[in-house]
Amino acid sequence: MIKLKIFLFLLLTSISTMVSAQLSPKEIASLKINMTKAVDNSKLTDSIYIKLNKLPNKTAQITAYIAVLEALKAKHSWNPYNKVKYVKDAQNTFKSAIAADKDNLEIRFLRYSTEHYTPSFLGLSKNLDNDKKEIIRHYKNQNFGIADALLVKSIAKFMIASKRCTVEEVKVLQKHI
Repeated sequence: MIKLKIFLFLLLTSISTMVSAQLSPKEIASLKINMTKAVDNSKLTDSIYIKLNKLPNKTAQITAYIAVLEALKAKHSWNPYNKVKYVKDAQNTFKSAIAADKDNLEIRFLRYSTEHYTPSFLGLSKNLDNDKKEIIRHYKNQNFGIADALLVKSIAKFMIASKRCTVEEVKVLQKHI
């Protein structure tokens, strides 16, 4: 449960940076509140998903955010077929977001954290190692793009807590906590 809360914190921290180009500050504040509730509310997940999909000219970040919502739809679905379908939809949507902005730390992190929570027996977490390498590369080069200091620190904490990093990678991340 703590890991899920950390994930949500990171997700919400990145929202304001990600969607500010297309949403007003008031809408961003509302989105943050609603995203927290959406983790445990399938109807709210669906309504946010529909709202973001209606935005014209979606940025790569908004596309990544839609992918996270598709993953949440998988969490809320009771039907195993639909769960796998939504996870695959999220994979494809993340693929589009990364193709549009492959050097975006936040997008890489969102896919990494989503795949981290995807059950391994599904075999649908194929980008974990590649995304981890990209995230570590950002930290080694101190190239964080538009991510603010709080997000950079939060991502480092999440990466260490994921227990998927080597001792050397943890040392790189700890410099930013």
